[in-house]
Amino acid sequence: MEIPIFTVDSFTDLPFKGNPAAVCLIENELQDDLYQSIAAEMNLSETAFITRRNSMDFSSGARFGLRWFTPTCEMPLCGHATLASAAVLFYMKKNVNPVLVFETMRGELYVHQHEESLIMDFPLNKPNPQDQHEIKDLLKAVVGDVPIQDVCYNPTTRNLIICLADTCDRSELTSLKPEAEALLKNEYTGKMNGVIVTMKGDSTAQPGYDFYSRYFAPWLGVLEDPVCGSAHTVLAAYWSEKLNKKKMLAYQCSSRGGELGLEIRDDGRLNIIGRAQTVLQGTLKI
Repeated sequence: MEIPIFTVDSFTDLPFKGNPAAVCLIENELQDDLYQSIAAEMNLSETAFITRRNSMDFSSGARFGLRWFTPTCEMPLCGHATLASAAVLFYMKKNVNPVLVFETMRGELYVHQHEESLIMDFPLNKPNPQDQHEIKDLLKAVVGDVPIQDVCYNPTTRNLIICLADTCDRSELTSLKPEAEALLKNEYTGKMNGVIVTMKGDSTAQPGYDFYSRYFAPWLGVLEDPVCGSAHTVLAAYWSEKLNKKKMLAYQCSSRGGELGLEIRDDGRLNIIGRAQTVLQGTLKI
């Protein structure tokens, strides 16, 4: 069996920045254990598998199946690998349709092109206030002694948000080095997929980011996800309320770094806007 495979850097216009995802074009559905083995072999935060629908090929079809796997498990939602998948279809396969529809575990996701960017239609996931005492050991393991302003939790994505105090400098966010073992050991609730650490941005400086973030998910086999689209479905809801804004520009300040445009629509869903660069094209032989 030969499977076309690509590596795409998402949420960046530069190679080797943003968040890399592997994208596989699947003619016929595979067994779940094979999907997982391929994702483990790729060893990226996500590997996406695009399957054809209605006997249409990858250049002319408008509707596709899409699944995402980390090296250890399947994910119900992934932003950067969706962006990467659309980039492969639009840029590499020259798909002729104005809008692509992906059928996923979380329903239908729509992606279209706008100038040099791709716009993804995603759900918005509002977080709720979280009792800090219940998770005090986890908070300590993530941020140490850095002051915290707010803690929230979203049950749909199973993500915790830790908002650092406004007095914090961006360097305090970028210098965090939590250890996977410490995070796993100090999480007693059994309800975490990941921890988002965020802080208010500096909208007066160019390009004027509204907020910064980092994302840690050792529970999914990924200590730090470089740029996480699905985490921004929670972040967008959180910061929209705090800043009273519906259009925002975000920067995830991992070592690779990545930029996301966010727009909360009138129908309550979220547009996530980003660019992508394909850095590898090949064939997986099984």
